[in-house]
Amino acid sequence: MSRVRVKVCGVTSVDDARAAVDAGADAIGLNCFPRSPRFIDVERLAAIVDAVQPFVTTVAVFVNPSAEAVRQVVEASNVDRLQFHGDEPAEFCGQFSRRYVKALGVGADFSFEDYDRAFPDADAFILDAYAPSERGGTGHTFSWSLWPSTDRTLALAGGLDPDNVARAIRCTRARVVDVASGVEMSGDKRRKDRAKLDRFMAEVRRAND
Repeated sequence: MSRVRVKVCGVTSVDDARAAVDAGADAIGLNCFPRSPRFIDVERLAAIVDAVQPFVTTVAVFVNPSAEAVRQVVEASNVDRLQFHGDEPAEFCGQFSRRYVKALGVGADFSFEDYDRAFPDADAFILDAYAPSERGGTGHTFSWSLWPSTDRTLALAGGLDPDNVARAIRCTRARVVDVASGVEMSGDKRRKDRAKLDRFMAEVRRAND
């Protein structure tokens, strides 16, 4: 079985980006949604992207942005991927000369086939707990029994932490996991906890055994 890859999302500083990479993260998520407590401006995003090692993927995360807002990030940084976490159609997501990831909220009536058809050019999909008012980073899981069977690249998100990530991987057989709140400092959504990062990565490796 191939190694499970890890994206650490909601990174707000160079120090936390480096800590995530040192712990073993394959990708770093940078939040461009102004209403998020993990929001960072374009200047800080560019600084973090520049500080991350070249073989670590950087991802700019948006929720229903204007095209101008996305272009500003693309033009000001060397960010690798764009992630759209709102109601953006495929035509919007694909216009920025960057590969993109589409995040999907998984609720009781979730149908992956609909999104598979609607976003044929998506690089990957992130399956997260359905929370339209918060758009990710809620700390809530969804029913892993809804995990679809597909050849498309899927990442598992939603309430993952060091205590449940190994079980989540075994239940879904996800090849990518995405964590934000589960590796944060207690009571501080803008700082990552290095001990939690290390524990999370150790549990991902344990699930691979």
